[in-house]
Amino acid sequence: QVQLVESGGGSVQPGGSLRLSCAASGRTFSGYAMGWFRQAPGKEREFVAAILGSGGITYYRDSLKGRFTISRVENTVGLQMNRLKPEDTGVYYCGAVARSTHYQIPSRYDSWGQGTQVTVSS
Repeated sequence: QVQLVESGGGSVQPGGSLRLSCAASGRTFSGYAMGWFRQAPGKEREFVAAILGSGGITYYRDSLKGRFTISRVENTVGLQMNRLKPEDTGVYYCGAVARSTHYQIPSRYDSWGQGTQVTVSS
């Protein structure tokens, strides 16, 4: 059984930073793409960032480029979020997908974590 556990969420003021972590266990994810998604109340889950294989290729939601950075060390994936805005508020989910070409499609992901809440508010 594959398990993903996120951590690092919390509340922060606009302009602040948070770092999320996702620890994978139960399987070797070296060949998987790992992605971060987020979901605000009443909205669909949306792609945030993904990292392929051992970490050589990364993808970001266009609007987040330059503020968010995804990284990977073995089976742990991090998401550094800087200059946070209120619209970044939501539950952030970590996922793993075997077919890396599907990194933007949440329905194609094989495993998900439980999510971690990020709230950006003054």
